[in-house]
Amino acid sequence: MEDLSPKPGDLDPIETASRDEIMALQLERLKWSLRHAYDGSAFYRQKFDAQGVHPDDLTSLADLAKFPFTVKTDLRDTYPFGMFAVPREKLVRLHASSGTTGKPTVVGYTQRDIDTWADLVARSIRASGGRAGDIVHVAYGYGLFTGGLGAHYGAERLGCTVVPVSGGMTERQVTLITDFRPRVIMVTPSYMLSILDQFRRAGLDPRETSLAVGIFGAEPWTNAMRLEIEQAFDMHAVDIYGLSEVMGPGVANECVETKDGLHLWEDHFYPEIIDPETGAVLPDGEMGELVFTTLTKEGLPIIRYRTRDLTRLLPGTARSMRRIEKITGRSDDMIILRGVNIFPTQVEEQILKCAGLAPHFQIELTRSGRMDELTVHSEAVPAAAEDAARAASARELAHHVKSTLGVTARVVVHLPGGAPRSEGKARRVVDNRPAGQ
Repeated sequence: MEDLSPKPGDLDPIETASRDEIMALQLERLKWSLRHAYDGSAFYRQKFDAQGVHPDDLTSLADLAKFPFTVKTDLRDTYPFGMFAVPREKLVRLHASSGTTGKPTVVGYTQRDIDTWADLVARSIRASGGRAGDIVHVAYGYGLFTGGLGAHYGAERLGCTVVPVSGGMTERQVTLITDFRPRVIMVTPSYMLSILDQFRRAGLDPRETSLAVGIFGAEPWTNAMRLEIEQAFDMHAVDIYGLSEVMGPGVANECVETKDGLHLWEDHFYPEIIDPETGAVLPDGEMGELVFTTLTKEGLPIIRYRTRDLTRLLPGTARSMRRIEKITGRSDDMIILRGVNIFPTQVEEQILKCAGLAPHFQIELTRSGRMDELTVHSEAVPAAAEDAARAASARELAHHVKSTLGVTARVVVHLPGGAPRSEGKARRVVDNRPAGQ
């Protein structure tokens, strides 16, 4: 893989500013954001008043802890436009979640918000090793999901040539990668594995592609999967982080020269780590739930948004801004099985240890009597597809899960192609336990 470290003059001055300069800018912008939310949004005005706090109460960054949290249900309770801090007519775009578990969460952007978003995704692509003039293959979903258009506008802002493929049509993805020769691909890591499968089905060597950088986000993924993708394609695999409620992709990004966690773009987002049980702010370096306050958003300012992502804040390395560890779990995708806490990424790590298994899987939760049971649906690689080999792989994975995670799992190893696939965010857990029990 080629050295993609930035050249002198590549970076925005704020990326290498001193911590004092960054914190001074954060305080100035935080005062504006709290005032803007209070003056423009009846939701936030009521929320602040109920807690007995006012924007003028913030005189230091630490004072933010006095202000109330925002949670996802707040966006659903104010559906569709109840949290905006500008008149609806000032918004140039709306995005929304799928709403599969209730009302969708709706987010809105002014023109300035769209410009900021494009700037930050451009910064993220550059941190990943992308450069002006690159062809960027965008296989994130377009539409109400923020991934596709967020990546698209950022790549254009950087001066790249964008191929807006969106998700799906995997054979066509491979054809376009082969024919158009993009240098960068932006896609969910689970769908990249599906693209890899298609390369192999077509008899094409993925290491011979033009791809030098893969920018992967929208779902947790492990360093083991990073290694799998990098070795398969002979390219750099870099993590991008974001969430629609805060902006979309581009809130944080790994730097390709270090790949040691995601640098937060702290000039636009103020991070905190809290104890998920008590809400108390934790010191840098301690594991907890990530909370964000937007510093520059006009349409939908977000104050102390609880992301449910579990990580810790670390000092900057390749940039002055602080890092978060690679997020491999969320408090709301944690499985509690007979008193043991399990994250899907922990199961993925055990699958990647098994030479006879492909990296596609889904976890099924069921209940037998009073006992919850966990079944891992995985699939064999073609070279280990015979019944005896699949049985051996099932025993191996069950052993790894038991010895590493401390739970007994039933393992089903399907024939190649038999595990569920995703063309967007992977659905890693299917809960088939009876409701209300």
